[in-house]
Amino acid sequence: MSVHRHVLEASAQASEADTPAALAVVVGTEGSTYVRRGAMALFGEAGPEAGWLSGGCLEPEIALRAKQAIDAARLGWMEIDTRDDEDLLSGSAPGCRGRLRIALLPLRALPGWSTLVQAWLRREGELRLQVHAEGTVAAQISGRHSDWSLATDALPWPAMEMVAIRVPAPSAIAVFGAGPETAMLLPLLRQLGWMTLVVERRQRWLPAAALGDRTLDATPQVGVAALGEARVDAALVMHHNFELDREALAALAATDLPYIGLLGPHRRRDDLFKLLAAHERERLSARLHSPVGLPLGGQGPEAIALSIAAQLQAWRAGRGDGE
Repeated sequence: MSVHRHVLEASAQASEADTPAALAVVVGTEGSTYVRRGAMALFGEAGPEAGWLSGGCLEPEIALRAKQAIDAARLGWMEIDTRDDEDLLSGSAPGCRGRLRIALLPLRALPGWSTLVQAWLRREGELRLQVHAEGTVAAQISGRHSDWSLATDALPWPAMEMVAIRVPAPSAIAVFGAGPETAMLLPLLRQLGWMTLVVERRQRWLPAAALGDRTLDATPQVGVAALGEARVDAALVMHHNFELDREALAALAATDLPYIGLLGPHRRRDDLFKLLAAHERERLSARLHSPVGLPLGGQGPEAIALSIAAQLQAWRAGRGDGE
């Protein structure tokens, strides 16, 4: 799974605008740390801009070193070690016993970075990033490849010739139907790294549908036909309209999507299944999550949106339904 979306998007925007910024990449960890190897955050001249590498306690120190890398246009290295008792008990300590090793990449020294990130956002493949101790940086996605050579200082830790980071393409989901839950659900999925396609043609709900990355003004059947090109991983059916939900389920039955979520109670699902053909019910039953979402408690569109996002997070992380 990938939760790098908002950081990489921000880095692409900074690169395109030629804004001074540095991408902080965690190249190694040890012990208890807030993030793991491969985590990223973007820092500008004024400090953090996107992403977190700690609970906020380490960001000022990282921001200072990031600015140095930006100003010098050099590949920077830093190690933060909080494993000692003195670090644990000091007033500004994060309360963790761990070590972070970070590479600081000034984006102005990486021309063409935005092109690679845009290809990643189009889900052309995983982003492969290599950072070498002598200052060479390489990035690749699908058939696109870029190499840069930056001035750098010696590593502040024992030998590391090269570190390779792989960032999977972002997950994508098709949402059939907008409704009261959409205003919270779509931004939440975005923050969790999902790309969203909303299939909706009802005028009343078009403003809510526009919160997605893409909106398709089409019937459910036409929307399902477009999923192959969109390369989505999952689908949600949530029109709050019985006939539109039936049409969407019938069309989705012919796909191989491993996750299909249906909004509404068990009784509504049973009523919908009565109108589907036997082969459609059989094709859907093993992968249909109905009622969609985790039973977190609460009522209203906000609670429903949170429950759906939570289940999708658990499913994407390989933890089943999270139920």
